[in-house]
Amino acid sequence: MTWVRALQFASPIWLLLLLLLPVWWLVARRRAPGAIVFSRVPLLARGPRAGRGLARVLAVLRNLALASGVLALARPRAGAHAEVSTSDGINIIIAFDISSSMLALDFQPQNRLEVAKAKIKQFVAARNSDRIGVVAFAGEALTQVPLTTDYPVVQSALDNLQPGQLEDGTAIGTAIVIAANRLKDAPGKSRVLIILTDGVNNRGSIDPRTAAKAAAVFGIKIYGIGVGTEGMAPVPVGRGLFGLRYEMQKVEIDDALLTDIANATGGRYFRARDPAALQRITEQIDALERAPVQNRTYVRYTELFRWPLSLMLMALAAELMLVAWKGPLP
Repeated sequence: MTWVRALQFASPIWLLLLLLLPVWWLVARRRAPGAIVFSRVPLLARGPRAGRGLARVLAVLRNLALASGVLALARPRAGAHAEVSTSDGINIIIAFDISSSMLALDFQPQNRLEVAKAKIKQFVAARNSDRIGVVAFAGEALTQVPLTTDYPVVQSALDNLQPGQLEDGTAIGTAIVIAANRLKDAPGKSRVLIILTDGVNNRGSIDPRTAAKAAAVFGIKIYGIGVGTEGMAPVPVGRGLFGLRYEMQKVEIDDALLTDIANATGGRYFRARDPAALQRITEQIDALERAPVQNRTYVRYTELFRWPLSLMLMALAAELMLVAWKGPLP
């Protein structure tokens, strides 16, 4: 039975007293009086066996009380084991470019934004003890989700990212500063910023390289991901009668800038030219940024000494009641 296997004693040294019980029984038998003692004359008329059965019951009750008392002193207990996995975890901010160019259709049948969101959601789903946050940026930057282990909230925030939520443009430096402010005081040793963008820094007053150097001071490692094909791609240029109007335009991603940003912090830069490449990149980052998990086992015990203690009290009470009822017996 499971509960028997889980039974333990907090003070097992007291169980040694159980070895003295047989000694006590032998001494008690040898010290039995040679004369036949009866408390009442009528008992004598019933013969030499009168009261022997009841005397044995009293002896059993006395021994049961002693044995139960010893078990109560040994403090039996049962433990329900609960294994808890803990780790320092990694603090990861995902800075997501939501400028209008992320609607480009070079990752058909979906646009860059939808493909990038799907791959990052897979990346988040693969984490188990890391804190994740989301920063959205275009011409400005805004924290969508602070660092948290509530992954459904992160997934929901990623689903809701859409161009038009912020002023259009690409402010990479501002995004780094906003993310670094969230990461610099985060607990743990590992701090990671993942920047997904498809453009060239053209907004904001903060130079991205300067922002990256400042982030490196706080131990923040930046992984840059350039999202988009090389050459020409259908890019939205406005709205027409039937929705967005696309034109073929040259794809411009500042690979040199993103490489410098990553190198300044000990990170890496990747270029995702198609959905498969983006999948491989997120898998590489996932493999690079893993924290070892330490397993600790906590045991919550249920004290069981009340049961043998109650049995001891009941045995003593029964013995006293029998003695009071029948009087002293041989």
